[in-house]
Amino acid sequence: TTRHTGYQASMKVRKRVEEPFGWGKTVGPIRQIMVRGLDKANQVLNLTFIGWNLRRMVNIQGRCA
Repeated sequence: TTRHTGYQASMKVRKRVEEPFGWGKTVGPIRQIMVRGLDKANQVLNLTFIGWNLRRMVNIQGRCA
């Protein structure tokens, strides 16, 4: 399976999906969520990924400037 072109494409997309979760676990608070309920946990995840997107935007602007 590793020799197929779809596998390489899948690995690129997988890295792009897993990076924010890894960042959220090391920098953000999603390793051990300290709230109860799906709504509150969803809010923590949304805020964490908003932070991830802000960090990405700063990096992208730095490269373009």
